[in-house]
This record gives sequence, structure tokens and C-alpha cells, in this order.
Amino acid sequence: MKSLLTGVWIVFALGVGCLCSLAQPVPVPGSATNEVAYEKFAMVQAGDAAHGQQVFTNLQAAGCVRCHTTDGSSGRVGPDLFAIADKFPRADLIRAVLKPSAEIDVGYDTTLITTKDDESYSGIIKQTTDEWVNLMGWDGKVFHIPTANIQSLTTSPTSFMPAGLQSTMSPQDFADLIAYLSTLHQSAQNAGMPAQIPLATQSITFRSFFGSDLKFEHPVWFCDVPGFTNRFVVLEHAGKSWLVERTVTGDKKSVLMDLSHTVRYGGATGLLGLAFHPHFAQNRKYYLTYQTLVGNDIYSVVVERRFAADFLGDSGEAGREIIRIPAVTQDHNGACLGFGPDGYLYLSMGDSGPQRDPEGHAQNLKLLLGKILRLDVDHPADGREYGIPLDNPFRNNTNALPEIWAYGLREPWRFSFDHATGDLWVGDVGQDRFEEVSIVRAGENEGWNIYEGFTPFSEQYRRPREQYVSPVFSYSHHEGVSVTGGYVYHGQKAPAMRGKYIFGDFQIGRVWALTETNRQLTSILEIGRSPSRFASFGEDAAGELYLVGYDSGLIYKLDFSTLDPTPVAPKTQN
Repeated sequence: MKSLLTGVWIVFALGVGCLCSLAQPVPVPGSATNEVAYEKFAMVQAGDAAHGQQVFTNLQAAGCVRCHTTDGSSGRVGPDLFAIADKFPRADLIRAVLKPSAEIDVGYDTTLITTKDDESYSGIIKQTTDEWVNLMGWDGKVFHIPTANIQSLTTSPTSFMPAGLQSTMSPQDFADLIAYLSTLHQSAQNAGMPAQIPLATQSITFRSFFGSDLKFEHPVWFCDVPGFTNRFVVLEHAGKSWLVERTVTGDKKSVLMDLSHTVRYGGATGLLGLAFHPHFAQNRKYYLTYQTLVGNDIYSVVVERRFAADFLGDSGEAGREIIRIPAVTQDHNGACLGFGPDGYLYLSMGDSGPQRDPEGHAQNLKLLLGKILRLDVDHPADGREYGIPLDNPFRNNTNALPEIWAYGLREPWRFSFDHATGDLWVGDVGQDRFEEVSIVRAGENEGWNIYEGFTPFSEQYRRPREQYVSPVFSYSHHEGVSVTGGYVYHGQKAPAMRGKYIFGDFQIGRVWALTETNRQLTSILEIGRSPSRFASFGEDAAGELYLVGYDSGLIYKLDFSTLDPTPVAPKTQN
């Protein structure tokens, strides 16, 4: 997720994390200065976009131009607002400016650094290596801080953008500013992709699976327990995992594992994924992936645990840490793990930031960041808690780490294997303009940050004669802003959907059905709009699909019985 999402992931890309003028709010005579009054006024007033652009650039008023670009360059300290109107409706734009710390955009948390010589800095991490950190302040000044001189490095839950910004302008000026932001759209054109995604004549239905009275706190993962048709696991972002049992007297949940005191929760970090061992019925092993904080450093961790003998909870035995991977920032740490048809454990790792991958982590084969990893958890070797499969593509390459199975990914938030073909489908969250869905194969370079989708992004880390693999599908931020990978449908209840890849967009809520031939798009259809932002899809043993409602706290089952897949042209966007 940007998102999470993106999200992921899971953010507003404007004011929540935007860093406008730090001038002290000066109330306008005769105008209301409270948030409610401004919100109500801006919701009913259309506003003058031309004047709103002047407010945006006026350094004596909002002064948003100090910290934001609108051309996709991301050249300043705040999030670039290119195509912001495609990402968020008017109401969300208003709230983003009024409540800047409500949800901070991934990659734009305020970082606080104290050095060993008692200097203090605050800003946004723009670049970081093992030797130094570049921190940009609100005025655009970059501080180059040697890592060896850092005493402490923390992130703040408070946005750089000050609360009360609206009181630097009249209610009409505020409405005009929102009107201007509402004009910032991206062209729908995307190289190699259809100009418009058609809609199904009648959409699928999202049915609450456990009932509306059984909710979770920001759930991010859902799956059934192998061998049981009435037991399920739900992961919450902050660290709790729940076992839910369906009985004749109702659905009951109990804590499977509480890692809330271990997990580093916030933005793109937290408890994020789970996988059951292929021989779970015999060994009761399952695997969790999450981020944890050790001192000032964030690590992505995979831990092996076991169910109790009665399969009604965790055994309580000590877990086995399989792998621990250091992050560079709190951004893009990957999130997904699963066993392939070959019995090996696959793990997705994001580039870990900062935004735009300025150090080229995804292209660096000496790092595990921006990669899909493939591990043999059953045969530890060479001092590791895992072995390296004999056919891993870089096993015998002295210039690469042997765990790497594929590379060139930004934030592969969710992946899954097609049970019929064995293909690995990956939803990779994009940067400024494009989201992408790929079928990823051993040894391949998926292109980030040389490409974003089909489009060239940066030449800095391009290598001569390197082969970059294009995605199956890429959509612009005109359609959505944070892809959530799904599953190829192999259920029995919707024969017309069999073999189609079902996926969607976390922020906008669109759900699509895709077909391909030889990794070339054949068809794409919007089949529904989720009632909640969603962090994951789920799949049960019968091949039926589910949706994990991040905001609503509900698990939805996708009911295809109401779907009429006859395509019609969309009447409006967003």
C-alpha cells in the first residue's frame, strides 16, 4: 500500500504529510477560523480555481508552493501534487488541508535527528546510505548528516504542515484553493494500455462474511486455516492476529498471536502478512512477516511459529526467526509472503525508500530491497535459518545475493500464485503516475526505477544490455493510486470469471478482472467498487475470493452472482 498502501501505502498524498508554509496563522478579520466552518463553506462553494492557484503560490498566504510541486518532479520537501484530484475527492482534499497530521503520506513523516555533538534537525529524508543521511527542511535546505554522528533518529506523528493553516486566508480563499487542487488531473493516456477501462453492466456484491458485528482494527490479511472450512485468520496492522471460528451459534474470535509490543506500527510498517507451511497438517507451522524497531533501526522480519495440537490457537512455543532485513527508511518494506508450488517460501521486499529510490536499491543485486526472495525454510544451511534453493537464479553469481529470485520492484505489496499455471502475479505500487501488475519470473528485472509501468522514469541506474520486463497491465493515477494485488479466480460459483486475475485499487476502491496472453493484456473490466479501502484480497480452499476492508474493519466475500460482465463505457471518472 502506498499503500499501505499507498496507500500504501495507506495515506492521503496531499495535506496529510504536506509541508506548506510554516508562517504562524493570522486570523482574517471577520472570518471564521475553526475547521468545521471552513469545511462546511468549502463543501458548498464551488470556488474560483484561477484565484485558488494564486492562493497556492502566494507566499503571504498559504504559500503551498514553498513545499509542493505540481509537475511530477517531487523537487520539494512535500508530496508532489501532480494529479491529486484523480486521487482524492473534494471532501478528502478539504480534510487533508484542515487536518494535516491525521494520516501522513508514506515517505513524508517528519524525521527528527539528534547528533552526538548536540545538534538537532527535523525534516524529510531525501537520501540515505550507510555513511550519511540527507534531510530536507521545510525551506528546502538539505542537511548532510554523517551516520556515525547520529545519536538518535525518530519519526514524529505530527506533520510538518502546521494545523490551522486555513486561518491564514478567508473562507472564500480556502474554497478557491480547494477548487484549484480539484483541477489537478493526469491524462488518462498510458502507453500500451486502453484509454478507458469499461465497466460491467452489473457489478459484483460485497457481502460481510462474518457479519457487521464482528469487526477488526485496520485488518490487512485474511485466509482460511488449511484443512478447516470454518476457521480463519485475520491480521491487524498494529500487531494482533485473530483466529475466527464459525459455529452454529455464531462467529467467535480469539487472539492467535499478539505482537503489538514487538511490531513497529505506522504507515507502511506493521504486521503485514502470513503464510501456512505446505505440510501444515503435519507440522502445524505458519509464518508471519512484520517490521520491528531495534534502537533507531527498522527491520523486516519473518518468524516461524506453530499452531497448538488442537489447531485452536498458537502453541505458545518460542518462534524461530527465519530472516531479518534492515530497512533504510520506514517506506516500502514489502508485505507479502507465500509458499510457491515448488514448496519454497517467497517474500516480497520493497525498495525501502526514500521516495523515488534515489540510491537504486531495487537495481542493486547486493541488497535484498526491491526484490522477490526465495528461501528453503526446511533446510537451514551456511549459518542461516534457511537454505538457498539449488535453482535460485543468482545462487552462483558472486555479484548478487543468492536469496534473490527477481528484482526491480518498488513496493510489491501483494502477490499470489496461479494454481493452474504456477505464474506469480505481483501488484507493485507505483510512484507518481502509474501502478502496475506483473507476472514475475526467475531472474527477471521488473524495471524500477528505470521504468514506472511502461514509462521511462530515471536513467541513473540503467545498465547497458540489461533486459527490463514490462508489466502485464499498468494504470495511471487517473484510475487509482495504490494497487492491491489479488488472485486468479478458480472458484466454482462464477464460471465466467475462471482464469481471470481479480485485483483492485486500495484508495479508490475499484475492483477489476483481467485476462492476458503471453503476459500481454487481453481484456480489463471494472467489476465493482468496494465499500471500504482494502489492504488485501483473500482466497479460500475452494477458490472463492474475499476482500479485507481496512477502514470498515470487515471481511467481505465477493458475490459474483449479481455480476453482468457485459462491458459498458464509463460515464464519469472517480
